[in-house]
Amino acid sequence: MEIEALLAGTELFSGLSAEHRSEISREGKIVSVEKNSTVFREGDKGDRVYLLLDGSVKLYRVTEEGRDIIVRILSGGELFGEIILYLDEAYPVSASALEDSQFFSLTRNSFHELMENHEFRNDFIAVLMKKQMFLSGRIHYLSAYDVEDRFFRYLKENYGEKETYRISLSKKDLASAIGTIPETLSRLLARLKRRGLLHWEKKELILKDGFWNDYD
Repeated sequence: MEIEALLAGTELFSGLSAEHRSEISREGKIVSVEKNSTVFREGDKGDRVYLLLDGSVKLYRVTEEGRDIIVRILSGGELFGEIILYLDEAYPVSASALEDSQFFSLTRNSFHELMENHEFRNDFIAVLMKKQMFLSGRIHYLSAYDVEDRFFRYLKENYGEKETYRISLSKKDLASAIGTIPETLSRLLARLKRRGLLHWEKKELILKDGFWNDYD
């Protein structure tokens, strides 16, 4: 598939003209990475911003105790690493592919040239505002709901209301994504299983019949 067509399918570039997307495609390059590959590490100096075209990526930080805390799980069409454009030369988080993924990569200098275009600049500012709203919502989410609520809300928001789920995340990553630790998640899953609400075998999670009808 041509780069212009890939860009047209993303939120950031879809509203731009075909001619402008063609100009953008010449400034950047497509990068493919395998599952579990590191895109960049927290503290690395960099000069590239990434647009996720296909696959999924986790952004995370490592605590002093060596524990990974997931900041966000990204899906296709999302921008990441953009802080190096203006605020810092180093990435504040690490980025790792959760599955085989494909990115469109632009250098800092190329991006600054694109920002001179009024239409592109407005789109980029809108993306930053959405990210700010997400972070504010994340703080509220962690403080307003207990771990059981966060678990089921995560299923609903990321996979929809179903009875059978194919979970691609490891339980360690899932725990981090809902703002807890693996041990707490394991205790929660054991408790929910005893209550007959779910069964989790390998990558398949099955909720009891009619679960979402009773869920508040």
